[in-house]
Amino acid sequence: MNKDVFAGQKEIFGHPIGLYVLFFTEMWERFSYYGMRAILVLYITAKTLDANPGMGWSDGDALWLYGWYTMLVYVASIPGGILADKVWGQKKAVLYGGLILVAGHTVLAITQDWAFYTGLGLIIAGVGLLKPNISTMVGGLYAKGDERRDKGFTIFYIGINIGAFLSSLIVGYVGENIGWHYGFGLAGIGMALGMLVYLWGQKYLEGVGEFIGDDKSPDKEFKDKPLTQVEKDRMIVMFLSFFIIIVFWGAFEQAGGLMNLYADQKTNRMLGGFEVPASWFQSVNAFFIITLGTAVAGFWYKWKMKGREASSLFKMAIGLIIMGWGFMFMRFASQEFEATGSSAMYWLVLAYLFHTIGELCASPVALSFITKLAPVKYASFMMGAYFAATGFGNKVAGWIGESAQDAGELTIFTGLVIFCTVVGVLVLLMLKPLKRLTHGAEDLVVEGSH
Repeated sequence: MNKDVFAGQKEIFGHPIGLYVLFFTEMWERFSYYGMRAILVLYITAKTLDANPGMGWSDGDALWLYGWYTMLVYVASIPGGILADKVWGQKKAVLYGGLILVAGHTVLAITQDWAFYTGLGLIIAGVGLLKPNISTMVGGLYAKGDERRDKGFTIFYIGINIGAFLSSLIVGYVGENIGWHYGFGLAGIGMALGMLVYLWGQKYLEGVGEFIGDDKSPDKEFKDKPLTQVEKDRMIVMFLSFFIIIVFWGAFEQAGGLMNLYADQKTNRMLGGFEVPASWFQSVNAFFIITLGTAVAGFWYKWKMKGREASSLFKMAIGLIIMGWGFMFMRFASQEFEATGSSAMYWLVLAYLFHTIGELCASPVALSFITKLAPVKYASFMMGAYFAATGFGNKVAGWIGESAQDAGELTIFTGLVIFCTVVGVLVLLMLKPLKRLTHGAEDLVVEGSH
């Protein structure tokens, strides 16, 4: 995208109109994904003879499938990114991914076993094409050094969480109270709306995400050079950060699995005369992100301006510890259930509050950290590896949820508190030598960081 294109961009509220096109496209994509995620395990475990029949699987088997599904959704970002780089460009990859998602959610609305597995497969492929490439397109709206870039990503991130918040309430209610497959179909309607927005807004995305081919890449001259010692050191730090990412999401993603089932089966959800749908608790995380995101970012900015430690690794470690402490509330919930036969809703809300604060500390900086350290030669590979690490974290989450069927929730929740805290503290103890291995990579980009 050349400077003339940047200069001719139409703006709303100080940002290119294309940002809002991508905002609403991603909002509806996340509406469809998180809506389906909110009811997936509940549908799989619902009895086949219920008034709203499901698949009748055991909790353990449902969490096994959930783990594989959520892992593959993220791992699919690797071929999705490669296809965009080598064949279609980001703009077409997002379009094709969105259309495949519409097909996937539509197929899920059919009440047949073949449709269930086919729909999941299509959703994995669609998210793999859309997710990594639409975020890159946001960056392509801004010229290098444009100070609005960080704010643009913040606006985009809000769109993600508005979609997640609304879907858990709307799709969750429809799925639990009217019919699971109506919920799946509603998620598909949301994705179709996103595609209509994307197609309508193409005129505001001219020059963004186009396929340029390897021979036109400005980074081509770096491809054959061997890695320097500095780059090798930074690779070591990145692979350690992947371990932190796997641990973080392995614990955090209990939300859609084990904690979702806990809300459904062991939580007193009566509020007055109304029973709160279990899937509604999936919206709590998004609500806290929308309401607390600016405050947490502001805290870290002021913290850094006072000359205190604010490196990405420090934030990731602190975020991991805070998120882990959130499971202390689930431990209290389990103790209450064992004593009385049910547990209060506020334990879940408090757990999600700590999980969200931890996410806001760790997740936004992790992706930025990878982009700062990755050698140009392996930039695409390391980005794919980052998403793969997130996917493996999701698989670990499913495995942990399965193990709770034998070990018990109290043991699992207690173990998560301890393990997350220990890993976070170890990173903090290793912080100085790890920062030396980054060779000042984070010092290169100071302006606009939080």
